[in-house]
Amino acid sequence: MTDHDHPSGRRTVCRGRRCAALIAAGVLLPLPALTGCSDDTRDTAVATSQDIAPAPRGELKNGGTLRWAVDGMPGTLNAFQSDADTTTTRIAGAVLPSMFTIDASGRPQRNADYLDAADISTRDPKQVVTYKINPKARWSNGTAITAADFIAQWTALRGKDNAFWTARNAGYDRIAKVEQGAGAHEVKVTFARPYADWRSLFTPLYPRSVMGSADAFNDGAREQLKVGAGPFLVQKRDTEAGQVVLVRNPKWWGEPAKLKKIVLESLPGDKRAAALANGSVDVAAVDQVAAKRVASARRAASHKKAGDGNAAPPGDKNRSGARSDAKTVAAENAALRDYTIRKALEPAYTQLALNGSSGPLADDRVRRAVARAIDRQALADTVLKPLDLPSRPLGSHLLMAEQYGYQDHSDALGGQDTGAAKALLADAGWKSDGADRQQAGERAGAPAPDAGRADGDEDGLDPSDDRYGDESADDRPDGGYDDGADDRNPARSGRGHAAPPARSDQEGVRPAAAEAPLSFTGAVGSEVQQSALLRQSASFYKEAAASEKEEADGDTESAAYAKYKRYKKRAAQALGAAELIETGQAPHLPGSGGHPGALHAAAERRADAAAAPQPAGHKEARFAAVKKNGRPLTLRFVLPDGAGSQQLRTVGRQIATMLGKIGIQTSLQRVSDASYFQDHIASGDFDLALYSWPGTAYPATDARPIYAKPQPAPDGSLTVEQNYTRVGTDHIDQLFDQAASELDEGASRTLMAQTDARIWAAAGSIPLYQRPELVATKKTLANVGAFGFATPRFQDIGYQK
Repeated sequence: MTDHDHPSGRRTVCRGRRCAALIAAGVLLPLPALTGCSDDTRDTAVATSQDIAPAPRGELKNGGTLRWAVDGMPGTLNAFQSDADTTTTRIAGAVLPSMFTIDASGRPQRNADYLDAADISTRDPKQVVTYKINPKARWSNGTAITAADFIAQWTALRGKDNAFWTARNAGYDRIAKVEQGAGAHEVKVTFARPYADWRSLFTPLYPRSVMGSADAFNDGAREQLKVGAGPFLVQKRDTEAGQVVLVRNPKWWGEPAKLKKIVLESLPGDKRAAALANGSVDVAAVDQVAAKRVASARRAASHKKAGDGNAAPPGDKNRSGARSDAKTVAAENAALRDYTIRKALEPAYTQLALNGSSGPLADDRVRRAVARAIDRQALADTVLKPLDLPSRPLGSHLLMAEQYGYQDHSDALGGQDTGAAKALLADAGWKSDGADRQQAGERAGAPAPDAGRADGDEDGLDPSDDRYGDESADDRPDGGYDDGADDRNPARSGRGHAAPPARSDQEGVRPAAAEAPLSFTGAVGSEVQQSALLRQSASFYKEAAASEKEEADGDTESAAYAKYKRYKKRAAQALGAAELIETGQAPHLPGSGGHPGALHAAAERRADAAAAPQPAGHKEARFAAVKKNGRPLTLRFVLPDGAGSQQLRTVGRQIATMLGKIGIQTSLQRVSDASYFQDHIASGDFDLALYSWPGTAYPATDARPIYAKPQPAPDGSLTVEQNYTRVGTDHIDQLFDQAASELDEGASRTLMAQTDARIWAAAGSIPLYQRPELVATKKTLANVGAFGFATPRFQDIGYQK
């Protein structure tokens, strides 16, 4: 993703991480914070870094079509253009040569299908890399892959000829010359400057028919690739049907592709659950909601087999509509049972970005105070424990926790420490008025009216809406939470955690206050863990309600339907209590003991008490807002407002609560997904924001533009490349440059470790956790799913015999 469009229609050169910044929508995932890179820890990490149902080729059928959902039609088939996207990358991986692929631990590996060898043959006086091409390697038109293809690609990408509209030239601009070696299958690449990430080059490799002319590069390869050299070829790009069809390459010299055809289907994320329910795709990356539907369908099947269903008596005309709905649900569940969810650690992380260009955050002491107020572990627990995934915060900006060489350098900044954060603020001149206890109703940092209700749709339930339950809680002594009523309660079953969060089918239901920008400040006395338990319990009850509703099969007089009503009401109550806690409208809950039922009851009792008139002189514990020259410290926290960003907004609210404890007020502003990145992040229109970056096997090259010190441009503007926090130092730039030029891999990793420590100390961005990769696949498919860092082997994907 680039900052600007070139006036001529071209986009400016973007060198960072394949120009891809990710809005952190959905649930995010951390990994174990490894402090070293021993074989034991690395093997453990790799074991959780991919889930692809591995199977030997001999166990797979020959033939078949795979329908693979992608985000959209590729903007171009040329991976080196600015509008290349993830679909472009997937196609290139299946149809074009890759000199090096990436393994599960994020390390580049020579691809034997194309190279017999590739090594640094000379270091002094110049670095020379010698490639020995597999003599069998040839393009689909029958011509051999030779040095001429390498030369054409270097010429197009080196950045010397503006006729080629390239998106990146990192690495290619360090090459002095490319020439044929001792024979037709040998290529020698001589570097003008040493380049540690030389393995990133010539992947993918395009034929000289594409790279040899600007017209072919700019336009010819946008919509078609007439020539390829992979296990598959592009047969057609059908814009009207929203499909790119790949077929077996008859000229492929390697192990033949098991599949006959791969059809890449353009399918937005919000339509994938329906596509799974009607069986129209075979592989689809999904969000937590769709993944939960697949799991629920399996549970429903097991319940039916156990005879738990409650069939309604035949012939009841009043139930015909319910029966029709039940048949539809049954049909969808039958289709969903053909899928399984593959889960791995995605090589991408979400960060809290602090805009240091102006305002209070231009002071590094204030940035460090914000960072040290954040309990990253609590955030990880809140988001990840419901997924049964490792919940440790990420300790590096440059490497993912499952990646070879990962080390946690967060100590360069320091861990969560409220006292230290307050001291940093005081040192920067931001101090409280001296009183930590203020009159109720005059509390510093109190939420605006109805502020806590603006995100009432986070789990699809509005506690104020009686459509979510009509059962009175007054007839139960615990305020409506009978935890012994069902042994599936996680607190009683011994599982120790609630089921993963889910969203209701009531899309977009929320109070009218949500239509306006949310004004919110951190509430003192709120507890992240308590609200997390409440939200987890709400999710459990929602899941239980859905299960009971299906079992009731439309019979409103059955025991299952009664349970459905009760669980639905409990879900709404638990969610409402969580929102009260998160928005500061519910005080601390003493003596709850962490039990979900006790938390529910205590939250509602305390919320009711807080709403009641208080006697004169009543005081409530609060932290005073810090001020400077009489002005309170208030930060604008910008978050996306899309349906898929509920989890991100939850994280944002929790961060705001944490900042409230050190006296920093936050105003949460929800903006549309369409404008979130370009109009706010890239343009610097924020104080705090959450977004993600993908991981990379080549951090010295790909991460530099993200953390490089912004430089003044001739027109007086600031060139930030991809450093949207505007925080950087000359020292960090120097370390990146040294690492990129260091040919000793151990020394280069040491330089990268030093770089990461300096980025932490600058406190411009705070890594929180990695994201999960959830992929629904047909149960009979093998060698496909959540790949993690690993490059897919398309020829090995197939259906089990």
